Amino acid sequence: MTRNGPDDTTRSGTSDVEVIEGLLAYAQTRSSRWGGAALKRVSEAVARSRALDARAPGTHTTLLARSLLAKAKLLLKRDRAAEALPLAQEAVSLTRPTGGAPLAVALYCLATTLESLHRYSEAAAAIAEADQILPPDEP
Repeated sequence: MTRNGPDDTTRSGTSDVEVIEGLLAYAQTRSSRWGGAALKRVSEAVARSRALDARAPGTHTTLLARSLLAKAKLLLKRDRAAEALPLAQEAVSLTRPTGGAPLAVALYCLATTLESLHRYSEAAAAIAEADQILPPDEP
């Protein structure tokens, strides 16, 4: 389904995951010029992701983490690092059990947030941890 506007994500017959993906995509495309609309959409994606993960624990944890990181990144763009920090920390906690690329992405976002807060030693530790995550074996 082509996304043309924010209401496209809530059409009848759209799955919860598609709605969240649509909200994230819409927020990403609108983040530079329409900051308020983007933040509203990504906040809705976080809320919907939390509800979806609560209904089926563990099934949509990665989607929740992606939603949290999207909101954290939007807040960082607006110099609101203190608000972004708990979101980035939660994303790291959610992705830590599975590891891999999602954890590395969350750790880099956490590091950026910590740097914005002038917590350089903690940011360096997050980067060091992310750098230790090995890429998957290539065939």
